Amino acid sequence: MMMNKTSFFDPMPRVVAHRGDSAHFPENTLLAFESANAMKVDVIETDVHLSKDGHIVIWHDPTLDRNTNGSGRIEDHTLEELKSFDAGYTFTTDGGKTFPFRGKDVRLCTLKEALTACPTQRFNIDLKSKENAIVDAFISLIYELQAKDRVIAASFHLSNLKLLRQKAPDIQTSITTLEVLPLLLRQKLHVLSQRQTKNSSVIFQIPVQQWGIKVVTPSFVSTMHKRGCIIQVWTINEEDEMRRLFKMGVDSVMTDKPNLAIKVATEFGYRS
Repeated sequence: MMMNKTSFFDPMPRVVAHRGDSAHFPENTLLAFESANAMKVDVIETDVHLSKDGHIVIWHDPTLDRNTNGSGRIEDHTLEELKSFDAGYTFTTDGGKTFPFRGKDVRLCTLKEALTACPTQRFNIDLKSKENAIVDAFISLIYELQAKDRVIAASFHLSNLKLLRQKAPDIQTSITTLEVLPLLLRQKLHVLSQRQTKNSSVIFQIPVQQWGIKVVTPSFVSTMHKRGCIIQVWTINEEDEMRRLFKMGVDSVMTDKPNLAIKVATEFGYRS
């Protein structure tokens, strides 16, 4: 929740590549990360689970079914078993007519492999596993790789974020849905102080609209910026919407089209 004075936000990230360069390569694979890194995105967004034998494995879904030739839960497989599946099996850019990465030895990767392959790249990492064991494994790995200044942790599991903040307050986290909602309601009701209290800076990672409520508005951006907050919006793939949000003052957009977002952010003078 806290925004630390570290290099992660210097310079302010403007373009966050959702699951790497997922438009051109199988999502959440080293190929997608290396491509996003080569195009000089500011941050790569990714997701992690804990394998049966305790490895932090990058994957979005809780199961293998959507994107591989395997099936079953990530957490029910060892790393060796997970590495046996084809992570490029279902990737297609033409509606299923061709599968250019099928059988090309594209494998699930670990968080350690991704951070090592892109040693200067910033990563936004969503802890997907519900079990608290992923927190200790994550902290241990980030410290081992001396990567705390280039990662930010996110999760929909508030208990994991609270545990992470308690055990490793120097690793940055965004706030999760249960923390966003009361702040949003107070802002909408005009009862949220525009002046932040000491150490109250937070990192929002939010959609434009949720729960039937328009979340990202000029008033929301203005109020939260006065409180020293960072506002990152997901998942934005239309050029006009990117322009609208940057003009409104949001700090970052998460996108499946990082090349397009880089173009727009550069035109706004946010990137050199």
